[in-house]
Amino acid sequence: MENTEAASYDDHYRKLERMYLSAPLNDFYRPTIHVHRGGSEITVRVKEELFHAAGAVHGSVYFKMLDDAAWFAVNSLLTDEFVFTTTFTVYLTRPISSGVLRSVGHVANEGRTRWIAEAVAYDADDREIGRGSGTFAKSGRKLGPDIGYE
Repeated sequence: MENTEAASYDDHYRKLERMYLSAPLNDFYRPTIHVHRGGSEITVRVKEELFHAAGAVHGSVYFKMLDDAAWFAVNSLLTDEFVFTTTFTVYLTRPISSGVLRSVGHVANEGRTRWIAEAVAYDADDREIGRGSGTFAKSGRKLGPDIGYE
């Protein structure tokens, strides 16, 4: 990869990060994100507002973190179009009620129009707390400033 191509991809990754952080939903979660070629890492500080009645983070938060990490891993490979999740399976392996939830996504299979990506979620002690995998497809929607990609 030449320097100009690498710089172009770095610009793409930063635009994806800004797009993610600009989503209104993330005003509540207040995540951090780092995107790189074929992968991403997202963190969220655990807070009581994320808990179910038994005092641990609700499974919907695991899903969001795993799907988001896998999604950004895939969209790191496409500089022109928004992808969407077509299927996603989540496995919850350990509860979490404090610290930071971190999800790491990577592309497992690249296709021309469909991708498979996986993500693993960790607690602050780097213990696995969940994992997921999904399929993603091109949406037909262009990446642009209208969706925060700038």
